[in-house]
Amino acid sequence: MDNIKPAQLVKDLVQMGAAKANLPLKDLLIRGFLSGAFLGYATVLAFTTTVQTGLGVAGALLFPVGFSMIVLLGLELVTGNFATVPMAVMSKEATGRGLGYNWFWVFTANLAGSVFFGSLFFLYITKVGHTYDVDVIQRVIAVAEDKTLVYKEQGALGMIVVFVKAFLCNWMVTLGVVLGMASTSSLGKIVGLWLPIFSFFALGLEHSVVNMFVIPTAMMLKAPISAGDWWFWNQIPVTIGNIAGGFILTGYLLHKTYYKKG
Repeated sequence: MDNIKPAQLVKDLVQMGAAKANLPLKDLLIRGFLSGAFLGYATVLAFTTTVQTGLGVAGALLFPVGFSMIVLLGLELVTGNFATVPMAVMSKEATGRGLGYNWFWVFTANLAGSVFFGSLFFLYITKVGHTYDVDVIQRVIAVAEDKTLVYKEQGALGMIVVFVKAFLCNWMVTLGVVLGMASTSSLGKIVGLWLPIFSFFALGLEHSVVNMFVIPTAMMLKAPISAGDWWFWNQIPVTIGNIAGGFILTGYLLHKTYYKKG
């Protein structure tokens, strides 16, 4: 049996969070950069599959390939760290300063990796700016507009909606981190994490790192989205919602029911 029992799993998550809070800056930046780029890859794969099949669920089914790479390589994804590092703090295995250190630098590195991949995607999909009449380009723009301009049009109601979608999203994403550690085999890890990651993407929820790729890339592709639209109507409220959902619904509740000191 390669399954890890929940109580032991939570202890492992606490130790993981403690290690993340104390990683050298170099490692946070490299691992965070790679995570942002890999989620960009996975998002393009999902969008391409959706365009080719006409089925959004088909794209969502393939999206977890990026998350699988991140988990198997032990990389840094800030949305997952919104649950694991607080678990270490609650267990007194890490400090609040270590939490802030990890979150800030991993967020920054995820953003850099996402925009880096988005820039390369722009170069090849447009043939270095010579053509924009590509179905995948239109998909990226449409999704980015839904994630910004639609909320902007709705005003305060839109802000509530984007927050709730981000809150629910990171419940599934952090559960993906948990289930990705619930097995000692690579196959078991992949199967475990696939379920919640597929779920959040299929439901069209709001993930801050995915949006770090989608929205600035759409802006490069001439979508009518400003930097203010991106940050005020998506990136900031989505990040706050992701923090709340990941910490409360996964980190706090699992720690509360399963963690026994010693």
